[in-house]
Amino acid sequence: MSQITPEQSRAARGWLDWTQQQLAEAANVSLSTVRDFEKRRRSPISNNLAAMQHALEKAGVQVVFDNAGVPAGIARAVDP
Repeated sequence: MSQITPEQSRAARGWLDWTQQQLAEAANVSLSTVRDFEKRRRSPISNNLAAMQHALEKAGVQVVFDNAGVPAGIARAVDP
């Protein structure tokens, strides 16, 4: 599975009008994890990245990748 990028995280938060703190709380990670990730200071462990992506997707944002797994942006999540 492809992992969310800092740019996708910032864009998704903007779309949801979430602060970094709100994402941290929704993903059950520390604020510094979100802040450092979005500023590219460090890459969180894969479980934290997955939790952040899941929190955004649960809120209605789909993280989009192309067929090669390259980040392509975000989109409104589609109900199955």
